[in-house]
Amino acid sequence: MATQTHNPAQLGFASVKLGAATVALAGFGLIAYGTMFLIRNFYGFIELGITPDLIGTTAEGLQRANPQLYHYISHLQVALSGFMIGLGIAVIALAWFGIRNGARWALWSAFLAPVVAVGIALPLHYPYGFDTIGHLGLIYLDALTLLVGTVLAHNAISRSEQSGNEFLP
Repeated sequence: MATQTHNPAQLGFASVKLGAATVALAGFGLIAYGTMFLIRNFYGFIELGITPDLIGTTAEGLQRANPQLYHYISHLQVALSGFMIGLGIAVIALAWFGIRNGARWALWSAFLAPVVAVGIALPLHYPYGFDTIGHLGLIYLDALTLLVGTVLAHNAISRSEQSGNEFLP
């Protein structure tokens, strides 16, 4: 019976690849959410998980009552979806080209950029009652995915540094 030996550097690289792939998955989640947000703006207008009862009107009612406000909200939703999609692309690039090579700067950049974005955007959802799971559930799931990937990659990079191994993709 043959036994297979593993080089510690190879094991570390496999672990960091898993962490990087999980972080990249969170980036794809941001792209998917931004795309859904963009499409929803033109086909339904009201965001995911937000009901007409919660905001006091329908898209059609708002457009009839105040077309300028309707267009202003629409432009904000399109702009926000663009920023989400762009952030997702950046997270994927950092994961694939930086984290996979053991670059701590890429790990922390890919983690902190979405955390800052969500940290700024999330608090006002609560006092206004927009904190429904239908509205925020996908962002919570994406944040969890990002956290898991970051922890996996961080632990692998730390183990590799402690053992003196380098990542050789």
